[in-house]
Amino acid sequence: MAHSSGSHHPYPRTARVNQILREVISDVLVRISDIDERLGLLTVTGIDTTPDMRHARVFFDSLSENAKAALEERRGQIQGAVNIQTRLKRTPKLSFVADPAVASGLAVEELLRRQRHDDQ
Repeated sequence: MAHSSGSHHPYPRTARVNQILREVISDVLVRISDIDERLGLLTVTGIDTTPDMRHARVFFDSLSENAKAALEERRGQIQGAVNIQTRLKRTPKLSFVADPAVASGLAVEELLRRQRHDDQ
């Protein structure tokens, strides 16, 4: 009978890394928003890390041009915090994008609102 080494995890490594990154990045953004008000109302909705762990897209509920610029300016600081707070062999290069699921949900809500208005 073969014995596997290491611990058994109920979900893939990328899912665990995504969750860790989400927690760390959310935490860092709360601290940075005290200094840079452009980051004050951002909510991390998800992370998508590539299987090779080289890149991670950070999804936000919304992302204004000002917030995107602030994130780009502070990318090194955010990456540095991820590097310090995680024990990953390699810190993924972060990119910041608006969550398309949130935008789609808002569009559906607007369509439903219009439909109700038209029905009245």
